[in-house]
Amino acid sequence: MVAEHARPSAGRRFGAVVSLLTLAFAVVVVIVGVGQHLAYVIATMFCLAILAVAGWYVVSRTGMIRFLSAVIGAAALVAAIVVFFASDARWWRVLAAFVAVAVSVAGARYALRPSAATASDLARVAGSPSTRPVLLMNPKSGGGKVERFHLVDECKRRGIEPIVLRPGDDLLQLAEEAVTSGADVVGMAGGDGSQALLATVAVKHGIPLVVIPAGTRNHFALDLGVDREDVVGALDGFTDGVESSIDLATVNGRVFVNNASTGIYAKIVQSPEYRDAKLQTAADTLPQMLGPDAQPFDLRFTGPDGTQHESAHLVLVSNNPYELQDLAGAGTRARLDLGVLGILAARIANAREWQEFLALEAIGKVSRFHGWIEWQAPTFEIRSFAPVEIGVDGEALKMDPPLVFESVPHALRVRRPVRALTSTPGSKRIRLLTRSTVADLGRVAAGHEAAATG
Repeated sequence: MVAEHARPSAGRRFGAVVSLLTLAFAVVVVIVGVGQHLAYVIATMFCLAILAVAGWYVVSRTGMIRFLSAVIGAAALVAAIVVFFASDARWWRVLAAFVAVAVSVAGARYALRPSAATASDLARVAGSPSTRPVLLMNPKSGGGKVERFHLVDECKRRGIEPIVLRPGDDLLQLAEEAVTSGADVVGMAGGDGSQALLATVAVKHGIPLVVIPAGTRNHFALDLGVDREDVVGALDGFTDGVESSIDLATVNGRVFVNNASTGIYAKIVQSPEYRDAKLQTAADTLPQMLGPDAQPFDLRFTGPDGTQHESAHLVLVSNNPYELQDLAGAGTRARLDLGVLGILAARIANAREWQEFLALEAIGKVSRFHGWIEWQAPTFEIRSFAPVEIGVDGEALKMDPPLVFESVPHALRVRRPVRALTSTPGSKRIRLLTRSTVADLGRVAAGHEAAATG
């Protein structure tokens, strides 16, 4: 976490001032440029707002998001030019407004980036070089990414010992044997469930973990800032990486790196057909859980205000809080070192409420559902009269109650490429042209760090 005395640099303060002033200048140019036509003012302001947000995504994201942002930004640019000239504004006013928006985006990006103090507090250059780095690989993860990216050959080229799991192998046993044989840094090329298992071994022996995004979704790698599209590049965490201490979470002693869920999602995950047909399995299972004859889930817990809840259709506990957009994996965590669990629960009374729930999730507003509760705490407990089905980092399990969840602050040492420090969701996310972003820019301009995310 950032030290309380940390202050933004003079350069970042200047960037914040420039961003605010150029944004204000763009607004003034628009108002003056289109004269007395209120409709033109509103239309142009709307186009410039879209252009600014799209511009930020183009410079801060990759892949399809960047491409779509570029398309949307280009369309907004054309629309703004058309509206501007339709109002008989002079060409130099058009140019001045667009330049001001571009400068404002650049200034905000610079001003609200993680400070040097943040980076130094969260990461340190690894001490002595590894004498025996080992990477364990699940060849089936991610549709065969280990073979597709030639990870065995890439490891040998870098002096990393590769261990490829075979059918029937015990990952924990192989990891323990590797450490016993002298491994001082271990890595996992596989899904998040495998990462959690290897994290258990790394914590037990006090050695660092390197996360290689060779699974299907790789949420843990995303939140660490590791580029999920650059599987081979993630190996730099072994040879030229920085080390950080991050939190883990446990449920009844089992480690998880992302989240553990009970209720609807856990029930669906238990189905043998789930991995091959996720959407169809969900469609077939939901009527049984939400229909008129469905039995409520026996999930009893205490809410943040002390209220005793006797049931819920969904309880999700995460290792640090998510900024959740939906329940299909779009959520991210800006920080992994806050020392708390993110807890959310939802109760859906009938089919109508389920439709409302799905509609809100579809537009990324699931937290507005009236049966939704969300809070943070270092510990949490779920009580039940029978074994509870639970999905732990996507793995289907059953556990005896009570389910006791705990945050384990700064438990895991992770090594990752240097570029990952400025690629985490928290380092990228700026909500341009919103009240919170303007407030953050004002704080930085005044010499204070922006409010912490999450």
